Amino acid sequence: MSYTEVPGVRVPIRMWTDPTTVEDVAMQQLRNVSSLPWIKGLAVMPDVHYGKGATVGSVIAMHGAVCPAAVGVDIGCGMSAVKTSLTANDLPGDLSRLRSKVEQAIPVGRGMHDDPVAPDRFHGMATSGWDSFWDRFDGLAEAVKFRADRATKQMGTLGGGNHFVEVCLDESGAVWLMLHSGSRNIGKELAEFHIGQAQKLPHNQGLVDRDLAVFISDTPQMAAYRNDLFWAQEYAKKNRAIMMALLQDVIRKEFKKARPTFDEVISCHHNYVSEERYDGMDLLVTRKGAIRAGSGDHGIIPGSMGTGSYIVRGLGNSAAFNSASHGAGRRMSRNAAKRRFTTRDLEDQTRGVECRKDSGVVDEIPAAYKPIDQVIDQQRDLVEVVAKLKQVVCVKG
Repeated sequence: MSYTEVPGVRVPIRMWTDPTTVEDVAMQQLRNVSSLPWIKGLAVMPDVHYGKGATVGSVIAMHGAVCPAAVGVDIGCGMSAVKTSLTANDLPGDLSRLRSKVEQAIPVGRGMHDDPVAPDRFHGMATSGWDSFWDRFDGLAEAVKFRADRATKQMGTLGGGNHFVEVCLDESGAVWLMLHSGSRNIGKELAEFHIGQAQKLPHNQGLVDRDLAVFISDTPQMAAYRNDLFWAQEYAKKNRAIMMALLQDVIRKEFKKARPTFDEVISCHHNYVSEERYDGMDLLVTRKGAIRAGSGDHGIIPGSMGTGSYIVRGLGNSAAFNSASHGAGRRMSRNAAKRRFTTRDLEDQTRGVECRKDSGVVDEIPAAYKPIDQVIDQQRDLVEVVAKLKQVVCVKG
């Protein structure tokens, strides 16, 4: 589908979904964002749903301003995926050992490594600029300085919630590795600190929602936020790269006889800020639950833990600020899912997937999410499908 344009306050709201299907509170958030004095454009993805300040699944283009709550507390959260030389025939009938080995290699939930992962074990993206990256830690906000040890030990860890590590099969039977994570606790604490700072600024006192407080260009507060924001986005990218390297190590050891090889890793943020130029104007584009989908850009759009995911290639649609959805998107809150579904429902909906099926992950049940195939169909003018994946192993925190 192409987009539907809904009237906003200062800019129209371009929606890649049926506006009548979006909950009232999310529509109000979109109108609130469209009222910001700095707004230059607002694109809404088919996975849109209620969030903090701004909806998840929105692309907010502003001139000379950025809203830290719209970026969210998991700065740089995103996806990585890689195709392997293995096929379905290489996999054992019982995948529980493989799941266990992944869980041993990659700490989940609030866990961390006992010692920081040694970067010399890896090469390429995982370790590029490693020393200079950590040297910049001293330049972050004072409020997080005491977290240095934790930040180094959480590098290469998954976290909880909707973060996951998966082993998947594409429609040809090829094995893929995929994971979803962000900037862990250090990103969360940086975000919370700066959101608090923004809310104190005089120019934000009259806003319709205090969670839409912004930093303005050419101010010390904006300079401090941009410094910490871009560092946290890099942390998230390196975190995924380290995890992917750890995951590939597991695969090499478990499938020694097959001598697995790996294609180039695809990686994309979906909670982040990017400096981009549209219609001759330099803009700060915040993708909150959206990926960049410029012409030829590879991206990853995951479904839920029982439905599958898509590898896509961007079509470069400037009306959406070269963006696409970041996943299926929730259709009910975590608490609503816990009230409505049982562990038996979870077992039914994840049949055939080696994964947790206990009460701790009921809020991640597939029925709590929108149908991923429908979400993909609604953005055919934003991306083209490269591969459709179905998970056989799913590790969650």
